[in-house]
Amino acid sequence: MATCFWLRSCGARRLGSTFPGCRLPRAGGLVPAGPAPGPAQLRGYAGGLAGLSAALLRTDSFVGGRWLPAAATFPVQDPASGAALGMVADCGVSEARAAVRAAYEAFCSWREVSAKERSSLLRKWYNLMIQNKDDLARIITAESGKPLKEAHGEILYSAFFLEWFSEEARRVYGDIIYTPAKDKRALVLKQPVGVAAVITPWNFPSAMITRKVGAALAAGCTVVVKPAEDTPFSALALAELASQAGIPPGVYNVIPCSRKNAKEVGEAICTDPLVSKISFTGSTTTGKILLHHAANSVKRVSMELGGLAPFIVFDSANVDQAVAGALASKFRNTGQTCVCSNRFLVQRGIHDAFVKAFAEAMKKNLHVGNGFEEGTTQGPLINEKAVEKVEKQVNDAVSKGATIVTGGKRHHLGKNFFEPTLLSNVTQDMLCTHEETFGPLAPVIKFDTEEEAIAIANATDVGLAGYFYSQDPAQIWRVAEQLEVGMVGVNEGLISSVECPFGGVKQSGLGREGSKYGIDEYLELKYVCYGGL
Repeated sequence: MATCFWLRSCGARRLGSTFPGCRLPRAGGLVPAGPAPGPAQLRGYAGGLAGLSAALLRTDSFVGGRWLPAAATFPVQDPASGAALGMVADCGVSEARAAVRAAYEAFCSWREVSAKERSSLLRKWYNLMIQNKDDLARIITAESGKPLKEAHGEILYSAFFLEWFSEEARRVYGDIIYTPAKDKRALVLKQPVGVAAVITPWNFPSAMITRKVGAALAAGCTVVVKPAEDTPFSALALAELASQAGIPPGVYNVIPCSRKNAKEVGEAICTDPLVSKISFTGSTTTGKILLHHAANSVKRVSMELGGLAPFIVFDSANVDQAVAGALASKFRNTGQTCVCSNRFLVQRGIHDAFVKAFAEAMKKNLHVGNGFEEGTTQGPLINEKAVEKVEKQVNDAVSKGATIVTGGKRHHLGKNFFEPTLLSNVTQDMLCTHEETFGPLAPVIKFDTEEEAIAIANATDVGLAGYFYSQDPAQIWRVAEQLEVGMVGVNEGLISSVECPFGGVKQSGLGREGSKYGIDEYLELKYVCYGGL
């Protein structure tokens, strides 16, 4: 085990006040800045946080362009060892409301900034992410446990959203419509919705922010980000870079909080009348709660919620390709992604060959370890509760007749580690086939016909992603169209790309992120009738 060290970050510089000239609907303003924050102590692994830029290691909230402490703090832990990484400001309702007010005040000026200038600022933010990509990746690994190679990949993916939306900012077009009346013209304008409340998960602590915030800022909106309590350092590091890039005060705000305060802080920002838009990535259960909050004031909402992705292997599939896709789709981030394959449906004629090859590939290519250690492909799960969920699903399946092909138990490295596990003889009455796992468990169900596979795949109330392998062109068209999901991978296990729309159907969410469609989530259409011509 690597040795630990203490790293002190420098005191944070403070930035200017929010934009002038914007009248607030009610009295009040930002919370007082208070005294300058002292040095923050951060704990991590040698070779991980060692040498990290102190400016990126922030522990206070970022509101109105200023680093503001809170009355209380909460600990952030390294999931690999349980060691404390640092104490972070534990924001409450008052801090959340102050952040919304700062965002609203900033919006009144930011919406008037030209698309070209917004584009330029986002591009500067992107450039700073690329310049600091190694430090940002180490922060992700430290607070989430993600293998460092994957963390580097996330930072590039994250930065590319800023690059993409810096370009899309200049492509927000309206319309001119010719009406039957000769003396009238109809115009359609696209305008920013306003302040967006952005609530993000721990499994992609950087990319889930930039995918939302890049689109929002490009459209002319301002944001209040509530990052996951497990991974606030990534959001705060992005705030530092946004400030360095010249993003004006109040345009990007971050309010970290503990699990204890998460419910009331989330409710505060989602019910505030100054918030016009809610964007959330997380569980379907929490998404439904936020939808209730949004309904009371009829806010715009986009949600990327849970999945239960099927991975179908038909008899015509290339086994080697299917196994490679299965490894990539299932075990990225140790199975902790919303688009991870959750159920493997394999046709009878190819079943045994696939299971054998999949087991061999898992043993050869998957290496459990600390995310900072070279060669690690499978880091820890985010906490022990996540491990208990995987363990429960494995025990349930075995008790109902499933066979453990490989893995099946906790890993000796620590309480948050679990062995990559493959189950065969799985049936549809087992928990792992109808409950999202979010861990390194691959259950295989045998099927006979295409119709049977489609029925099993669609027998769920969620529909985020789906995958299948086939060499039959007619079958590919049929299955791609019949799968009830928002995204389909055909002979491909990795489908995410900044250029393509990300989102689901059924109870997997509302709206789309990324792509040319993502910016529309932050724009309102306004029809203008111009008469008397």
